[in-house]
Parts: sequence; C-alpha cells; structure tokens
Amino acid sequence: MAQPLRFRRSPGRWTADRVRSQIERPLDENLGATAGDPWFAPPPDHEARRFDMDDGSFALFCWTDDDADPPAGADGGPAGYWLGNTETPSELWRTEKYGFDEAPYPVSRWAQRELLAGLHDDEPWLADYPHVSWYFLPVFCSKDGAETSRAFFRDHAAGFPDATREAGTGFVEETLRPGVLDDYRETMAGKLGTSASPDLVRMSAAIAEFTAARILTEAGYGVTPEIEVTTGHSIDFRATEPDTGTGHLVEVTRPQPTAGRSANDPVAAVRDTVETKTSGQLAAHAGGVTLFVDCSSFPAEEWAAVRAAEPAVRHKPAVVYRADPGGSIAGYRKGSVPLDLTGVVDPVS
Repeated sequence: MAQPLRFRRSPGRWTADRVRSQIERPLDENLGATAGDPWFAPPPDHEARRFDMDDGSFALFCWTDDDADPPAGADGGPAGYWLGNTETPSELWRTEKYGFDEAPYPVSRWAQRELLAGLHDDEPWLADYPHVSWYFLPVFCSKDGAETSRAFFRDHAAGFPDATREAGTGFVEETLRPGVLDDYRETMAGKLGTSASPDLVRMSAAIAEFTAARILTEAGYGVTPEIEVTTGHSIDFRATEPDTGTGHLVEVTRPQPTAGRSANDPVAAVRDTVETKTSGQLAAHAGGVTLFVDCSSFPAEEWAAVRAAEPAVRHKPAVVYRADPGGSIAGYRKGSVPLDLTGVVDPVS
C-alpha cells in the first residue's frame, strides 16, 4: 500500500534541460506526459513544471540554485523538489522524502495550492469544506488512496449512517476547524489509509479518533495523539488538564453495526468489540486508560437499543457514546471516569 503524498528532495543543480531529459522524457515514454507551466506562480527564486499523465496522474517539480531553508538535516545549495501520485523517475529513486510540514514553507504552500485546485476541479463539492480538503490532502491526492478516500466522504458520509454527505463531511469540518490537530496532520490524515480497495471499517475507525479529539477539546483538555507507553504500545491520546497539567490516557474503539459483524445484536457488538480491545492492547497496560467506545457507526435504531440497555463493558473507566453529525453527542459512562465531559457528551439517562 502506497503512503500519503510526500515530497522528494533531490540535491544538486537542476536546469530546464535536465528536467526535460531526466523527468519529462521518462514520464512521457512510460505514461504519456504533458509538461507545462504550473497553475500557480512557483516559489520565489524557483522554476517549476507541472506534468499531467495520460492515466490521470500528475507530478510537480520545482528547483532552485539556492535552497536557503532546507529541511532539518539537509544541506543547503541547489536542489529540486518532486511531488506526484505517479511513477517516480529513476533519477529521483534514492532521494529523501519529506512531509508537507518538513519541506520549505514556500515550496509546500505552492504545491498545496496546486493540489487543492486540482482536487476541487475533480470534486467541486469539497470546496465547501476547506479544512477537510486541506487536512486530508496528502491522502486525497495519494497514488492509491485518492479515489477511496474521496468516496468515503462523498458516498459514505464520512462513515456516519443515516447522514447526508453534507452532514457527515460538515461534522469532520467542524472538528478540524479549531486546528488542534494541525501539528499532527501527517500522522492523523494517514490513518484513513491509501489503499485502492475501500476499507470502510478502517476509515470509520480513523474518524472515531477525530471525534474523540473533538470531545476532549470541547471539554477543555489539551490533546496529544499517539502516546507511546512502556508496554511498547501506543495509546490514542493524552488529554491534559489546562490548569494542573495532569494527563489522562484515552484509547478509542469503534464497534461496527450488526450488518457487518457476527454479533447478532448491537449490545453484543459493543461488548465483543471492547473485549477484543481489552484482551489485546489494553491487557498489557496496567490500568490508567479511559476507553472511549464510539458507536457512531450504528444506525439510529441500533444505538437506541444500546442506550436503553447501557450494557457494561469489560473495561473501566469507559465512555460509550454516539455522535450524530446533525446534532449532539450522547452517551453513558461506566466506572469512575477521570474526565469531565459535562456539556459535551449528553447523558442518555
């Protein structure tokens, strides 16, 4: 499976002739490539080319004689930057890769303007969701995951059943708007995956982590994802109290509705999912983790059965909830939950 889109940096002097011979010609011979000026002005003191392939893939390349602000650990001097969801020319195979936040800001900003314009040409409706468009850009424009990730929002309402495309995508847009996860974009966006085969379970589980971050943020906690613990595992979040600096570990799981699993009722689905989580990852951790059980994949009638029963789960403390993208987040707790979620998660009883 390919990875989210990243830059390749090629140190050394590039010229228009070298770009034609070592990038344009190989692309044209293998895929049929049309080379031209980029849609937006290149970064200051850079030249740039855009390559559009016959199969619909694309690439950008810009170069300068003085890379005055190279990525950390790289030397300055002449260099070129490649970004594309197509095959990489052999001249660039052994180059180092850098994320959008690691490349020089002018290069990254220019490339992202190009990518966003192309994305909104392909998916005009996404222009109404600028935070979703920007945050998931490395996946939306990736080599293998472009179609599946776009379809997840376009055709599957970002994993929310009984929801319109507008409601599901709008919920994620509102979640991203505060910017609390901006510094973790490459890691968090990549959780959607870049497989050419759709995996709605994995993608919905990724959105569950964004929903958890939203709950914690709206409750007033600072949020840090991917916390490594001594067992060798990573816990999804640390929620930090702003006044005391006390941190609370939070792990997230998202049960699937009965239509997609062997459990024959939603209450059993919740219990089975939590048992899998607690007998695996959480079993190795000696307590101190609050489990968020996100039932947002359940249709309304299945969630009604869960909220009526308020089933116990095999982990305490736990918060079991469902996010309605057009309304509120409602749930219940089991055990002594150390997080104050008052006003954010409405009690079901």
